[in-house]
Amino acid sequence: MDFICQLLNFYLWIILARILFSYVRSTPGTALASVNNVLLTLTEPVLGPLRRVIPPVRMGAGAIDLSPIIVFVGILLICG
Repeated sequence: MDFICQLLNFYLWIILARILFSYVRSTPGTALASVNNVLLTLTEPVLGPLRRVIPPVRMGAGAIDLSPIIVFVGILLICG
């Protein structure tokens, strides 16, 4: 169980990196775009289905995606 929790904690860092990279505009073909694509590839299989079940919450002109928060809480409850 300890090894699984270590992997899940590492996955939390990957999700956090995806969140941070979502605020940075990257030009296609750059190293930053490549890192962003890797992060999307690693996280979308988990976040995508959650996003389809729980849509982003509208706040004024923007929206907040709750799927990373739900994954964070889930992993913290499992390994907390």
